[in-house]
Amino acid sequence: MVSDCCPNRSSVFVTLLCLLLPVYARAQVFVVGEKTATADLSTEFHPTRMSLPDAGLTERGMRELERNLDGEQGFAHRALPMGAGLTLEANGQLKPGPDGYRKMIYEKGQAAAAGDRVAITSLKVAGDRIILDLNGGPYLKHRFLRHLEVNGMQVANDGKTQATGARITLTFEGGVPDISAAEVKALLEPVIDFGVKTTEQAYGEAQPAPVKEAISEHDVKVGMNHRMVLAALGQPESKVREHDEKDPDGPRYEEWIYGHVPQTVRFIRFEGDRVSMVKVAAPGQQIAVRTQDELDGYLPPAPTREIAMGDAPVGDPAHRPTPPTLLKPGDKVDVDGEKNGAVQMPPEKKEKVQPIPAPPSSSEPGMAASKPTLCSPMPQ
Repeated sequence: MVSDCCPNRSSVFVTLLCLLLPVYARAQVFVVGEKTATADLSTEFHPTRMSLPDAGLTERGMRELERNLDGEQGFAHRALPMGAGLTLEANGQLKPGPDGYRKMIYEKGQAAAAGDRVAITSLKVAGDRIILDLNGGPYLKHRFLRHLEVNGMQVANDGKTQATGARITLTFEGGVPDISAAEVKALLEPVIDFGVKTTEQAYGEAQPAPVKEAISEHDVKVGMNHRMVLAALGQPESKVREHDEKDPDGPRYEEWIYGHVPQTVRFIRFEGDRVSMVKVAAPGQQIAVRTQDELDGYLPPAPTREIAMGDAPVGDPAHRPTPPTLLKPGDKVDVDGEKNGAVQMPPEKKEKVQPIPAPPSSSEPGMAASKPTLCSPMPQ
C-alpha cells in the first residue's frame, strides 16, 4: 500500500511546484538605482560673467540686501536638492559637480523641481559668502514646545517633522563685495530665475507712454500716484507725515524719502494719492523743486467700485434705501409721505363700538333676586 501511494504523492508535489513557479517569478522585487532615478536630471551649467565692485559690503548694504531679498520669489532652473551642500561660486562653477549633484538628489530628494516656484525665506552674510535658504531652509525651526508632553500628548504638534527646503551658498573670492540685490539675483541666474514681473512692474508697463518712460528711467513726475512711484523707485527708506508750515491746521501730507547723504536724496510729497511736489538734493547742486503737473494732463483712473451680490449702481433709484414703514403689502402708499421721507403710518380703520351689555336683573326669567345677608356673630 505504501509503495502504491508514493508515486501519487510525488506527482502531486511536482504539479504544485509547476503551479507556484509563475507566482514566485511575478513576486520579484526590482530596486531602482541611482542612474535610473537621476537619468532625466539636467546638469548643464553656464556660469555668469559680470563685474563686481572692489569695495567690501557695508552694514547698510547688508541691511538693504536683507530688506530687498527676503521674501523674493523666482523659478528654479534645475532641480534643487533638499538640505544644505549646494555651493555656487560668483562667476564660477556650481559645486558639487554633475555626479555629486545627482547623488544629492538621489539620497536627499528634491526640494523643488525644475520650473517650480521658490522663495527666499532667510538670508545671512558670513565672511566670504551669502547663505540663502529657500522654501524654509534645510533645518526645521526649533520650538521647545515640541519637547514637552502632558499625559503622553505632545503640547505643540504642528505637523512638521522634517524640513523640505534647500540652501544655496553664494561664495566670493576675497570677501563679499558691496553689491545690490539685483546683482545677487544676476549671480543666481544659473540656478534661479528672478525675472518674473512683480505687480509694480506689470502695472508700470500698462501705463501710457510718458508715464511708462518715466518709470523705466526711475524718475518720478508730479501727478503720479503711489503705485507709479513704487514701480519707479520701489519702497522708500523712510516716510514722514507732517502739516504744511503755512497751514498748521490744514490736512497732513505724506513725504517719501529716497537716498541718504552724501548720495542724491529725493523727497516725494503726496497729497491724497497724487504727487504734489518733488525735491531733489544732489551733491554740489542747489535743491531742485518741481510742483507743476508733468504728466501732460493725464489723470490716473480713480478707484472703481465693484458691484456684486445684488447691489444697485450709484445713481440708480433702486440704490436709495427705502424709508421704514408699517404698511402691509397691498396697502396704499401716501405719495406726500414718500417724497418727504417721513415715516409712513397705516391708515386708521373706524370700528363700530358695541354697547356694554347691562348687568342681569331680577326681572329676567330664571334669575332670582339677590338679597344682602348679615353674618351671625361668632359664639363666645
